[in-house]
Formats: sequence, C-alpha cells, structure tokens
Amino acid sequence: MSDQIPDLHPFLAENQANWNSRVPVHLGPGGYRVEQFIEDPTKISDVVNFDRPKLGDLTGRSVVHLQCHIGTDTISLARLGASEVVGVDFSDKALNAARKLATDTSDNARFVLSDVYHAAATVNQQFDLLYTSVGTICWLDDIERWASNVAGLLKPGGQFVFRDLHPIMWVFEELDGEIVPHFPYWQRHDEPLRFDENESYLGIGTISSTRTNEWNHTVGEVLNALIASGMGIDHVDEHAGCDWQLFPSAIAEGTQHFLPDNLRNKLPVCWSITATKK
Repeated sequence: MSDQIPDLHPFLAENQANWNSRVPVHLGPGGYRVEQFIEDPTKISDVVNFDRPKLGDLTGRSVVHLQCHIGTDTISLARLGASEVVGVDFSDKALNAARKLATDTSDNARFVLSDVYHAAATVNQQFDLLYTSVGTICWLDDIERWASNVAGLLKPGGQFVFRDLHPIMWVFEELDGEIVPHFPYWQRHDEPLRFDENESYLGIGTISSTRTNEWNHTVGEVLNALIASGMGIDHVDEHAGCDWQLFPSAIAEGTQHFLPDNLRNKLPVCWSITATKK
C-alpha cells in the first residue's frame, strides 16, 4: 500500500490540507475527547451509537470505515464485536492520530491512507460491511467514483450503511437570524462551493489551512450512483436532527441538533441509506 495518494485534484488537495489542520484542534480541549476512549474500554462514539440499530450485530464481521478521520468511530466499530476493522482516510495526520488511539486503547483496528477514489484498489480487500457517517460526501466532486469504490470494497451480499446531511439542507443558510434558501441544489463538478473559515465545525480552535471546496449531491444522484455501481437499495430514512450545530439557531437535545420550532417539522436535516451489494 502506497504512502502517497495519486492524482489528487487541486480542489481535493485543498480539502486534504484543511483536514490535516483540523487534527490538532480535534485532539485538543473541546474536541473529540479521545481520552474517554482510552479511559473507558466500553465507550462508543455518539455517531456510531446513533447508527447502531442499522449496523446490526457486528460479531465476527469484517468492517471498513470510509473517511474515518481520527478513528473514534472506527474504534467504536471494533468495540461492537467486528472481527476486523479498517479505517480509510486521505489525511495522514488524522491516521497518525487514529493509529495512536488504537495503540493506546488496544483495540483491533488498522488504518489505511487513501482518498475515496482509490480506496478499493489501495485497500485491496472486500468486507462484510462498509460504514460512512457523517459529513463525508460533501468533500467529493464525483459521486459516481465514490459509489464505485463503495461497491468495490464490499463482498457480494455485503452491506453499506450511510448517514449524512440531507441534500435539501445544503440549500439553506442562516442570514440575519433567519434560515433561508441561499445555495444551489444542483452543482457542477467543476464549480464547488468554496469557503474560507478558520474554525472547526465543532466551534473551537483555529485552523491554519482555511480553504475548503464542497459539493451538494442530490437524492437522485446518490441513489442512482449506488444502483449503477451494483448496489441494491434496501432502505432510506430521513432524520430531524444531526450531530453538529448546523445553524446558529439550531437547538441541541442530547447528542443531536434540531431546527428551530418553526422549521423542525418542515424539513429533514439528515438522511440515511442501507444498501446491499448484489
């Protein structure tokens, strides 16, 4: 497995630099609280815990976690009884942190450096389950290549569990205290939404590489890409909350954040897909 990522588009290279610069912030105060995973061998991340009903019994199953960041969700999958867990990410700094965490916790998880578009070839192994959640596909310009690699990482009959921000949410922005339509629903691959922000989505720290390039992928795009790659769609759900404070006026309840009361029952915030490789 190569230590280099081939053919990384300049847009994605900027995203990679941004994610590398998030790592020390996410490891610091107010971040992902990795010390909890070291101190408590039963600790499961809030993200995985939310998705746990869709994951089913992982005992004896091999699992690959695509876009794994610093490994807290990957470690959580190992703790749910998977026989093998592999995390994949394009940030070398994130994977260094993930490997250290796995060493510190003695959990059975390993980590592979790759962007999504080369993941199947780089890992060169097929799994019983592929998991990805949340805040993942917005960083990708080509959803067809993503879906192809999802299928390539799964055995026939293997399951894909996915949760992310609902595509309709990408249209909205909070301006002057009001959540209103602001961004396009349909985007071209060569025209990302470009942002320049020096703070993490956790609302903490200062990020040195501030530029990001992001894409919305519509419901039709995502489902059709998976179907074209040989995946059968089993179930689609829509959710009222998400794992981070998407808007300043979002309301935190437990581990989830919800739209203000005037919008809460009018718009989905996240969605999830379960699919099976044919």
